[in-house]
Amino acid sequence: MTEEHPAFTVAAVDDDPSILRSLECLLDSADYAVRLFGSAHALLDSACLPEIDCLISDIDMPGADGFELLRRLDRERPGLPIILITGYPDRLKRLSAMADHRVRFFTKPFQGPQLLAAVSDAIAAYRG
Repeated sequence: MTEEHPAFTVAAVDDDPSILRSLECLLDSADYAVRLFGSAHALLDSACLPEIDCLISDIDMPGADGFELLRRLDRERPGLPIILITGYPDRLKRLSAMADHRVRFFTKPFQGPQLLAAVSDAIAAYRG
C-alpha cells in the first residue's frame, strides 16, 4: 500500500525522456501529482509553477541547466524544495558545499525509495 499524497505536486525536469518516464512512474506510485518537463524553459514558461510543492531537476541539460533553474526559482518561488540529479557523482562533493539546506542531490541511477523519502521529507519541511 502506498502512502497517499494527492494534495502535493512534484515537477520533474530532465532532457532524457527515459528518466522522465521513470520519475513519473515512481512519483505516481506514491500518489503524487506529477508534472513533467523536457527543459528548464518548458517549466518556467508553463503555468504550473505556483502549484509545485517540490522540484526534481537534472543538472546537466542544454540551454538552461539545473543551476540556472535553481537561480530563477530562488526569485520566483523562494524556499521551494529542490532535488538535483546528476550522472556525474564526482561533482556531488563540490555541489553539496554550494547548496543551501533545501537543495538535495542524487546521482543517476538513483534509488527509488531514497528519492521518494527525500521528496516526502522536503515537502514536509517546506509545508511544516
